[in-house]
Amino acid sequence: MIRAPRPQILAASILVALEALGLFLFAAFEVAGLDTERVSIALTTGIFFGLYAGGLLIASVALWRLKGWSRGPIVLAQLIQLGVAWSFAGGATRWVAVILATWAVLCLGLVLSPSTTAEIYPDREQEDDADRA
Repeated sequence: MIRAPRPQILAASILVALEALGLFLFAAFEVAGLDTERVSIALTTGIFFGLYAGGLLIASVALWRLKGWSRGPIVLAQLIQLGVAWSFAGGATRWVAVILATWAVLCLGLVLSPSTTAEIYPDREQEDDADRA
């Protein structure tokens, strides 16, 4: 029997999938903007971000399917995003930093919430109850 995920898991999955879509678009624009002076940089950057987006999309679907392993890659991606946000923090790009940081903190809050943990790892709650008895 397939359990339907709670709304916060669905929201986290959607946010992570949208993040993956943004990374795919960045990769596509990077490759589309090839010029003869920086072919290798554009290709390697495009490939890297394309693979990063693919992994994030896989983790998003796995989270929606309540697979416990999905949280690790998602949390790591959000921590990386917080670092990227910090690099945009000054000057005219402050708005980019605010968007990236807000997105990452929202995803982290949804993925690491106690109710998400209980939903993804239902056996842990039973083990905790048995340990207390």
